[in-house]
Amino acid sequence: MNIKVALAGNPNSGKTTLFNALTGSNQFVGNWPGVTVEKKEGKVKKNPDITVVDLPGIYSLSPYTLEEVVARKYLVEEKPDAILNLVDGTNLERNLYLTTQLTELGIPVVIAINMMDVVRKSGDKIDIEKLSIHMGCPIVEISALKETGLDEAVEQVKRVAAKGRKIPQHNFSGEVEHALAHIEEAVVHELPDEEQRWYAVKLFERDGRVIEKLSLNSDIISHIEKDIIHVEEEYDDDSESIIINERYNYIARCLADCYKKKNKNGLTPSDKIDRVLTNRFLALPIFAVVIFFIYYISVSTVGTWMTDFMNDGVFGEGFTLFGKDFLGIPVIIEQLLVRLNCAPWLRSLILDGIVGGVGSVLGFVPQIFVLFFFLAFLEGCGYMSRIAFVLDKLFRKFGLSGKSFIPMLVGTGCSVPGIMASRTIESDRDRKMAVITTSFIPCSAKIPVIGLIAGALFGKAAWVAPSAYFIGITAVMVSGLMLKKTAAFSGAEAPFVMELPPYHLPPMRNVLRSMWERGWSFVKKAGTVILLSMVILWFLQSFGFENGRLVMTEDINKSVLSFIGNLFAWMFRPLGFGNWQSVVATLTGLIAKENVVSTFGVLLGNSEVSEAGNEIWQAMRGIFTPVSGYSFLVFNLLCAPCVAAMGAIRREMNSLKWSAFAIIYQCVFAYAVSLMVYQFGSLFTGNADIIGVIAAAAVLGYMLFLLVRPAKTKK
Repeated sequence: MNIKVALAGNPNSGKTTLFNALTGSNQFVGNWPGVTVEKKEGKVKKNPDITVVDLPGIYSLSPYTLEEVVARKYLVEEKPDAILNLVDGTNLERNLYLTTQLTELGIPVVIAINMMDVVRKSGDKIDIEKLSIHMGCPIVEISALKETGLDEAVEQVKRVAAKGRKIPQHNFSGEVEHALAHIEEAVVHELPDEEQRWYAVKLFERDGRVIEKLSLNSDIISHIEKDIIHVEEEYDDDSESIIINERYNYIARCLADCYKKKNKNGLTPSDKIDRVLTNRFLALPIFAVVIFFIYYISVSTVGTWMTDFMNDGVFGEGFTLFGKDFLGIPVIIEQLLVRLNCAPWLRSLILDGIVGGVGSVLGFVPQIFVLFFFLAFLEGCGYMSRIAFVLDKLFRKFGLSGKSFIPMLVGTGCSVPGIMASRTIESDRDRKMAVITTSFIPCSAKIPVIGLIAGALFGKAAWVAPSAYFIGITAVMVSGLMLKKTAAFSGAEAPFVMELPPYHLPPMRNVLRSMWERGWSFVKKAGTVILLSMVILWFLQSFGFENGRLVMTEDINKSVLSFIGNLFAWMFRPLGFGNWQSVVATLTGLIAKENVVSTFGVLLGNSEVSEAGNEIWQAMRGIFTPVSGYSFLVFNLLCAPCVAAMGAIRREMNSLKWSAFAIIYQCVFAYAVSLMVYQFGSLFTGNADIIGVIAAAAVLGYMLFLLVRPAKTKK
């Protein structure tokens, strides 16, 4: 018999870890029908007849976020054979809130209390048998990280699925129960017995989706409304808040005699750490130090050593390893092409286009893997959720929700999932602002650009990479403050709710898996999108028009690419990089940001310089000054993201008008900031242009006006 099990739980409860432990490599990843929320399914390793469906992490079944809508729709309409509800044992009361809703669905539920090793270590005790009786469903103790208790959980799931659907048993207070019984009798009595409770509660909460689904007429709604209003007057609260309080009261009664905390009023180890890391004065400086350290290691030390080895050795002349000399990939390929007597144009395509372009990007892979390793560790140990909490108060001063940090955090890997993560924000206004600003944060594709500028123009200075990250955060905050002053983005901020898991050392296999998945996606992009882009780029820079005919040319300044770059170069002269090579690199960066580096690899890789292996860096110093180079970096960090990310913006905005606004705003904002960086920076280098400085000052004045002007309100 095939059994379909829904895996449900709060965010940060260890659900993904449990899903991976249960299914291993037997996973199928796609999207839920009609939405872009990721759908994961997998066969249990030791029981292939059991399919586990990993639901999005949710706090409740109220349809406020897209994740909650997806999870609820699946449970109510698909009716899985059982629900495996993962509960964080270190935060029982909060996690059991979702459990009370799951048990109302009439679907057999098995509760898996996770992190029991942490619970025991803290000296707390949970009477599983008593709690199981109170909740009306079997409970097992597990540790998803250590993969203990999983077999018992699977056996319990098989057992309850065989028994079939059951009627919920928990009760609320008298007045509420009386109203629910009346609703069941008047409206949902024709539904199966095990489903009546859930529909009655949702009708009591005035859930619009349920009312629409049941096609209730106005007479029935008016009839049950009297009971709801009577309870609201009795409790002096709205119906939804009454149900919330009833659930927590029920949970408190259940835990009263089966959950004993060793230190009721004492501080846990996580609390003691938080007194420092989330301190109102120390939290932000510590965060700044942590980010600086991560980028310093990733880009300026360990990452740089490995990247130099890749660029100068593997993709250069060659390298020495374990006392043996090895030729670099370009040298090997060139020798092979000479032996095969390849045509000059084909040799140029392979060496200058494919190897030169793609190789210049792949050389930065070590930096990206090191960065992803540190980010995965911070996420796994519980620190990143604290940063979202710390930044919430700061973000709100700039008109943003603290939850905006989540898309930014995800966006450090790739802007596409970062933009998609904005759907967890309930407020439509805050969600749109997050979509517009998330790509300001440097993603993995921008790391090679940062590394190139830092190495070529700033002698691998350690401050360049962290400054790029903080420029992104500043751009987010300034944009939030300017946009919230407009009528379109006015309104109250959405509340901030986030689970703070206890600090713990994440298993190294999970950290390495996360690092590999993110890093491998970067490598795949280099082998597909960037490869195609470099072939097109090679063609455009190798051919030009002569006497009205398209012919191969050795003078790159007469190529089609040069013509295209010069066509737009005038627009970027006020920013300090009005040469056609920089313009072309910026334009190809709109396809994929990694293309910025690979474009320079193709255009500048053949420059004649004395030092082998550094020809691109040497050539960069010929077309950029440090100020113009940093201006170029700022513009490419803040302007419109790659094509894939622009597509994600279009999907999340669900409006062509708003999508166009987002992309135009990003480009204009990037131009304004880059203009100020170059023109004001030129004042210190003695190369200032009076008209340019005046224009930059005017832009700065206008931005300050937008920041301080009174906020507009919607009509």
